[in-house]
Amino acid sequence: MSVANRLLPPLISGTLFGAGLTVSGMTNPERVRGFLDVFGRWDPTLVFVMGGAVIVMAIAWRIQRRMKVPVFGKKFSLPDRSDLDGKLIAGSVLFGVGWGIAGLCPGPAVASLALAPTTVLPFVIAMIVGMAAHALIPEAKLRPSKRAAR
Repeated sequence: MSVANRLLPPLISGTLFGAGLTVSGMTNPERVRGFLDVFGRWDPTLVFVMGGAVIVMAIAWRIQRRMKVPVFGKKFSLPDRSDLDGKLIAGSVLFGVGWGIAGLCPGPAVASLALAPTTVLPFVIAMIVGMAAHALIPEAKLRPSKRAAR
C-alpha cells in the first residue's frame, strides 16, 4: 500500500471529524461549559450531537459485525471489558475534569487551531506536554511500589 493510500483515509476522516465538531459547536468552550452546567443555565444542544454520534456508531457496529476485515486495515482492533482498569477510570475522570474546566477536549482543541489558534494554543501545548510526559515516564514509576503500599 502506498503512502498516499495509507494517509488518505485518516486525512479524510480527520477533516470530516473536525468539520463536524466545528458545525456542531463542540469547538466553542462556552457551549460545552453550558452543556456541563446542569444545575445552572444548561444548554442541551450537545445532546443532539451526542445522539447523532450514537446513531452513527450503532450503524457502524452493525456493519462491522458483517465484515471479516476492515476496509483500510488488516484486522479489527476492538476494545473488550478487560480494558477497564484503574488507570482508564482515573484517566477518564481527569479528562472529564479538564473538559469541564477548559471547555475543550483534544479533538475540538485541534479543530479550533484552524479557527482561533491564539485562544486554544495554550491548551494544545499543555496537552502535548502531558502526552509527552506520559510517553517519557516509565510505567513502573507511575505505579505505587509494593513497599509503599505496606
